[in-house]
Amino acid sequence: MSDAARADLTQTVRLTEIFFSLQGEAARSGLPSVFVRLTGCPLRCTWCDTEYAFTGGAPIPIADILARVATFPTKRVCVTGGEPLAQKSCLPLLSAFCDAGYDVCLETSGALDIRPVDPRVARIVDLKAPSSGESERNLLSNIPDLRDTDEIKIVLASRDDFEWAKKMILTHALTQRCDVVLSPVAGQLNPTDLAEWILAEGLPVRFQIQLHKLLWSDARGK
Repeated sequence: MSDAARADLTQTVRLTEIFFSLQGEAARSGLPSVFVRLTGCPLRCTWCDTEYAFTGGAPIPIADILARVATFPTKRVCVTGGEPLAQKSCLPLLSAFCDAGYDVCLETSGALDIRPVDPRVARIVDLKAPSSGESERNLLSNIPDLRDTDEIKIVLASRDDFEWAKKMILTHALTQRCDVVLSPVAGQLNPTDLAEWILAEGLPVRFQIQLHKLLWSDARGK
């Protein structure tokens, strides 16, 4: 593990919020989890639903974040954003959670290098489809580093996005590396259409709808 990941717990992370909810996405969907949302993101996806995390927040010592997370009745933690890896101190934060015995996952845009992340962390890596406006930011050099404990998530807004995703899956043998999750943009792509496309193509992927948006109309803090 890198020296950066071993940094002391007095390091600060710019934090937007901490909340307890059900995981709404990917393989952990439905599991009670604590979400640690960091501030800042270098991307501007057209359908982003966490724009409030782009700016603001407050610098909080890692030790204080661990103490707050420990008040919730679960050992599952999801570090999300924004883009968590935009902050260098995200790495020691992730390692600190692992050291404390948490089951840790990281939600990342896929535009930044995932190799420095503690190997105990499950990395949920986005591939940005063309309709996001950020597909050119996909860091394809991340793909060879994927492990079977990681996941690829692709959010789709159209049939063209689906065809792009299918090509990426086949070209890079993504489903042979880790689970691949396809999700419709809420209000832009009919979930039934996406489900039928997956079945018609016989893609070995996981279909998902964002659970938290079905349960709570205001997804912030849920």
